[in-house]
Amino acid sequence: MKDSIIIVSGGMDSITLLYEYKDRIALGISFDYGSKHNARELPFAELHCQRLGIPHITIPLAFTPQYFKSSLLTGGAAIPEADYAEENLKSTVVPFRNGIMLAIAGGIAESHGLKHVMMANHSGDHAIYPDCRPEFVERMSEALSAGTFAKVTLLAPYTNISKAEIARHGKRLGINYAETWSCYNGGEVHCGRCATCRERREALREAGIIDTTEYED
Repeated sequence: MKDSIIIVSGGMDSITLLYEYKDRIALGISFDYGSKHNARELPFAELHCQRLGIPHITIPLAFTPQYFKSSLLTGGAAIPEADYAEENLKSTVVPFRNGIMLAIAGGIAESHGLKHVMMANHSGDHAIYPDCRPEFVERMSEALSAGTFAKVTLLAPYTNISKAEIARHGKRLGINYAETWSCYNGGEVHCGRCATCRERREALREAGIIDTTEYED
């Protein structure tokens, strides 16, 4: 039964979730919130939804770079080129980004008669991104349910597993991760130096997947 909306970015995690739960996803939603890499990842979100026959929409959040501070956004500081760790990546936090997106998705879910919103956060996000942590997932689900007649809930099945484990799921599903985007710099190819590129490489290596991603470095 197709009872869910998925927030799909075009990155490894959300594309894996898309394929793993394709039979219950009625709509894929992406957000163009002014990040440096939106133009690189959003086409992959659309591509994979199209392949699976899942309707897809992209919602513009053009106000974000104007009012929010983050190195992830256009006009922000340089993306850190270091390991995936709290102090290195704090600058990439877009405050309450997931909360904003989930609130919009919850309203769309109720408007379409759907019961759930899905997101692809994972355990590696917990230290850095407050709106990826288990306590956020639990309370956001409660808020969505309390604020909708349909009692919409949040499903986040990857919350307590690693990115490498997500990649293992994708390996079993036959996903070509070269058709996903991770690099926060948003260049023509993955830079290979930023924390998200490093995390991507490590996850694919741990999962035993040959990495065919093109990197600058």
